[in-house]
Amino acid sequence: MTPEVPKLDFKRELKSYFTAPKADWQEITLPAHNYLMIDGQGSPGDSEEYQNALSLLYPVAYGTKFFSKTKLLRDYTVPPLEGIWYADNMEVYTSGQRDQWRWTLMLLLPDWINCGHVEQVAEAQGRKRPGQDFSKVRMEKFEEGLCLQRLHIGSYADEAPVLQNLHHEIMPSKGYTFSGPHHEIYLSDPRRTAPEKLRTILRQPVEPL
Repeated sequence: MTPEVPKLDFKRELKSYFTAPKADWQEITLPAHNYLMIDGQGSPGDSEEYQNALSLLYPVAYGTKFFSKTKLLRDYTVPPLEGIWYADNMEVYTSGQRDQWRWTLMLLLPDWINCGHVEQVAEAQGRKRPGQDFSKVRMEKFEEGLCLQRLHIGSYADEAPVLQNLHHEIMPSKGYTFSGPHHEIYLSDPRRTAPEKLRTILRQPVEPL
């Protein structure tokens, strides 16, 4: 009889990472984690580059999960999609200049996965789909440290005033400035969820002025 492979559920094991209050900005200090990452620029959701990035990221993500389960005998759930967002001028996020947004889409990885595993999977995906460049997907360690975060319920377009308040009211009142790019965790699938019910964690790394 084949033994059952243990399965890690990130949302259960890292509750503070995947939960945040709805009303107030919460302070949280986060350690380093490993992620699958892919970079791009342009409007999220509707730009061709964004869609192409997802078409590369998810085959590597599920391929790595399958590799882990069959080769390493350790399974895990692929966690919610995350994105870090940045620009030369952070005001483009509150003014709606979406074509100037630069981003890194990412998916959390368990600590037993290494770069060699990801490279094997990306190469295998490339052989299956020779027209796609899976080498754009990489594994990278990312540490944010001290952050402010809250849960946003509603459309992505409605985030702008929330971030405006964070940047110009909340952070100055707490004596903080930016220490890293804006970070979002997409707890809802926009293909299956009404815009007004979307649940997104908004996270901003900060440091004292």
